[in-house]
Amino acid sequence: MEIAASPDRAIADLRALADLTGGPGGARRLCWTPEWDNARGFLRERIGELPVSVDVDEAGNLWARLEGARPETVVIGSHIDSVPDGGWLDGALGVLGALEVLRTVAEAGTPPCTVSLIDFADEEGARFGRSLFGSSWLSGSIKPDDVRDLRDAAGDRLADVVGEYGVDLDQAHLAGSRLADVRAYLELHIEQGPVLEAAGLAVGTVLGTFGVERHRVVFTGQAAHSGSTPMPVRRDSFLAASRFALAARDGAVRHNGVATVGSAECIPGVATVIPGVTTVLLDQRHLDAGELAAMLAEAKAGADEAAAAEKCTVAWERIWQIEPIPFDPALIAAARAACQAVSGTDHALPSGPLHDAAEMARLVPTVMLFSSSTNGISHAKEEDTPIEHLELAIRAYAQTVGHAIDLVAAGELRKGREP
Repeated sequence: MEIAASPDRAIADLRALADLTGGPGGARRLCWTPEWDNARGFLRERIGELPVSVDVDEAGNLWARLEGARPETVVIGSHIDSVPDGGWLDGALGVLGALEVLRTVAEAGTPPCTVSLIDFADEEGARFGRSLFGSSWLSGSIKPDDVRDLRDAAGDRLADVVGEYGVDLDQAHLAGSRLADVRAYLELHIEQGPVLEAAGLAVGTVLGTFGVERHRVVFTGQAAHSGSTPMPVRRDSFLAASRFALAARDGAVRHNGVATVGSAECIPGVATVIPGVTTVLLDQRHLDAGELAAMLAEAKAGADEAAAAEKCTVAWERIWQIEPIPFDPALIAAARAACQAVSGTDHALPSGPLHDAAEMARLVPTVMLFSSSTNGISHAKEEDTPIEHLELAIRAYAQTVGHAIDLVAAGELRKGREP
């Protein structure tokens, strides 16, 4: 199906949303707040111009359904919520780009299959710390007790706050029934990194999302006076942690992955005492499960070596883990062809950040497209993308959706496991 979407309309919607929910400090669309609700009101107004049915599921996700000749469904969208003081494109590009695609499809008459727009609830997890909230209920990867008692900075409980927006955690799993006829999911997003810009590219196809290993690593030595303890006899836990951080970095380079030690806390944490205990947080990511496992194994070996070198001990605690999630080969091929057609380039890359597409890919064929990010900056008011790159990305996304509609109408895309 040919979808001649108008990027100008989508960009006008993006600017209008930024005017409504932005400002000098950045975007103000923190989920489960009046500002987010206001952004959804804006989206509903725009959707209201189309011949679609609109409702919100049990997990708080907003759906707009354009009935097609067949019930099998292509889902398009992203999330309209933002981090505090975020950017004008993160998430919003995917929702309003999808709105423009839906608008264009509706203008052409009844599509060969059903097309639904989704605005996922609380992709960012910025208020309560649980990202991918709405999409996780669809995939079944979340349970009520996982999140019920999470609290925000003000001490408000998640279960109480989402209840104010019509979400009952004990019923939220029922949202998964919406996927019964879904055969594909496609998402447009800014890259949130520097790869496309560095290569001089406007748009790229996403191969999948990185798997993540996140651990708390505790090095234990011996606290002692920093003035009277000779260097050769010290058991400095921070030096052990420092050696480990470098080893984790080197392992990521060897395996073409990424690793970050994002926090280091020394006890007692004063200049006159050698750190007796140092706790670091390690985050490792890779698109290949075997490579990620190798990175973790080498990091553990590096931690043992670092601890031994500084006469310390080391202990590990897993905080979180998610497997790498590859996207659908047929949709990847469609996206790459679309990028080549509109921009003259074909570049594929993995996604380091997680997205709702990662949860959807557990269940249905999925793909993402990225537009470039200026200076690789996101989650900040400086977030931006050249307008001409946004235009190309929206056109490539529309072409990819059109191909997905053809595949679904022909019965060539099938569901994965049941939710």
